[in-house]
Amino acid sequence: MTKQIRFNAFEMNCVAHQSPGLWRHPSDRSTEYKDLEYWTDLAKILERGKFDGIFIADVLGIYDIYHGSAEHALTGAVQVPVNDPLQIVPAMAAVTKHLGFGVTTSISFEHPYPFARRMSTLDHLTKGRVGWNIVTSYLESGSKNLGLKTQVSHDERYDIADEYLEVLYKLWEGSWESDAVLRDKEKGIFADHTKIHPIHHEGRYFSVPGIHICEPSPQRTPVLYQAGASSRGQKFASQNAECVFISAPTKIAVKKLAQGIRQNLIQEGKDSNSVLIYTMLAIVVDETDEKAQAKFKEYQQYGSYDGGLTLASGWSGVDFSQFKPTDQVEYIQTNAIQSMLQSYVDADPEKIWTIEEVANWTSVGGNGPVIVGSPATVADRLQEWVEETGIDGFNLAYILAHQSFEDIVEFIVPELQRRGVYQTDYKDGTLREKLFGHGPLLSDHHRAASYRKISSDNNRVLSSKIA
Repeated sequence: MTKQIRFNAFEMNCVAHQSPGLWRHPSDRSTEYKDLEYWTDLAKILERGKFDGIFIADVLGIYDIYHGSAEHALTGAVQVPVNDPLQIVPAMAAVTKHLGFGVTTSISFEHPYPFARRMSTLDHLTKGRVGWNIVTSYLESGSKNLGLKTQVSHDERYDIADEYLEVLYKLWEGSWESDAVLRDKEKGIFADHTKIHPIHHEGRYFSVPGIHICEPSPQRTPVLYQAGASSRGQKFASQNAECVFISAPTKIAVKKLAQGIRQNLIQEGKDSNSVLIYTMLAIVVDETDEKAQAKFKEYQQYGSYDGGLTLASGWSGVDFSQFKPTDQVEYIQTNAIQSMLQSYVDADPEKIWTIEEVANWTSVGGNGPVIVGSPATVADRLQEWVEETGIDGFNLAYILAHQSFEDIVEFIVPELQRRGVYQTDYKDGTLREKLFGHGPLLSDHHRAASYRKISSDNNRVLSSKIA
């Protein structure tokens, strides 16, 4: 029997997200992304469907690799314009009780000290339903706009990330002791200053001497997501992540990625099943296979060839305009998402992808596969994916906003529940408790646990002023 299947909704605070061109469809709502109602409506749909959460992607830059220009990104609204992912979360949290929120921010573009406060604030406001997708950023355009002459090399970005996480763990896990907050109105003491500690971090990339300026949130550290599929990315994920997001066009490629992640966990001395692995795909479903196929063919008519290659070029760092549509895809070492091109090369030993096939594939549903069919057909396929690849669930990209998610909630969720492979209700508690069934805090075996006891001997909070 297939294990429980988990769903996240894959979104972004922009137009169309993974399906460039589909914003032109008369039923698509993604051009409303600027409106709070767009996000609150979506949150209600997802909670009705018992989704684990909404996984919100982000980029701070523009896809300007294709033709060496931003023209196609701008004319086709290919992940630009794009708004901040964190600011939409409180509105969605206000209209839901259980839905989780995995937000993407880059370690490359914000100092860890203010970022720690932003995430603690969200964790407080959502009552512990926040996760963080840790990315190192791959768009050179974003680096240049922050004053960097060029993009930091792929592996060095992960070296920076290692120290960035160390700073955050010290702030979130170690700065405030669990009983530091008293809220004693009679004595007039809100917090015991002797139990709040500066972290005194001095490293290669960051200097952070002080305390975390937020009191501990329900989870302290948000649930940690990571999406790096390169060898360096997988090592980083095995040391830090609780959930891993992967993306590849076929089961063969997804299985290889999942096996690599599980093996890295073993090498780190962890249980190979200690993280949840979600792979990206999209679903087109209707009452019958015939209706679903007709719907998919209609969607394909709106897909943008140039939009697909704009995304693929940005993700891979390779300008696909320099190749003919019939040229074959080969692996090229770049500073961008190194696993992207490799996923096509490794996707199927019996298939060689052409540039045109990548463009058409990416234009409807992004870099993941699209499963098309009746509820029974799609449910069969989803169970096959879980059984044959070793993943735990799916980051579901939409093709039409919000119709794709409405269809999944109406057709797929009840079918999976009938089969006993999808949750019928949420667990109580924080996002971490809902996902893993234990307490709200990171496991004692996690890397962060070693930073929980910052010695009070080093406490330099202004005690003389309080005495």
